[in-house]
Amino acid sequence: MSISALKQGQPVALTPTLNISLITKNDLPDIINMLGNPAVSEFLFFAPAPVEVYEGFFGPIITNTEKAIAVGEWPEHLTIVIRDTSGTYMGMAGLPSVMFLEGNFEVGYQLAEHAWGQGIATQAAQYLTALAFNELNAHKVTADCYASNIGSYKTLEKCGFTREGCQKNYYKVENGFVDRLHYGMTKTDFIALSSAQ
Repeated sequence: MSISALKQGQPVALTPTLNISLITKNDLPDIINMLGNPAVSEFLFFAPAPVEVYEGFFGPIITNTEKAIAVGEWPEHLTIVIRDTSGTYMGMAGLPSVMFLEGNFEVGYQLAEHAWGQGIATQAAQYLTALAFNELNAHKVTADCYASNIGSYKTLEKCGFTREGCQKNYYKVENGFVDRLHYGMTKTDFIALSSAQ
């Protein structure tokens, strides 16, 4: 796993069958297509949405990523795209910094439906969590998800995240409301987890 190659905008191996790379404008059609799938957007508060909304959100992230690569830095909103070795889009994951809180990051992931149930989200979350602590001097990485999204919170638990809280009836859904679950990992937790493996 070559962190420096990823930072330079090159694809690197996540697993023997999967590659990751920093987001580019060429990835946008695949991302928009994924977010338009009702099965994917069921657990996303920001989807579905018009294409212009996605372009407005991801456009600045892509521009920032291009500028960061050009000067040899990590982007502010680190976003990776996951593809298999034949180039098929599998999903994406992000590690944005928390505004105004230096050393705090959030990890998130969305997979195309055909990529579900293969452990890909776990691999991506583990990779980005390690990158946060080893490369970005993080002291805390957090995540949140719908309480009804069992796959998402099981992924976080597999990665060693601890459930830290719950906001009752946070998300409005078709049949009422769903709780929001909060997960976290400190640098101390990460070191202990790494030592135990």
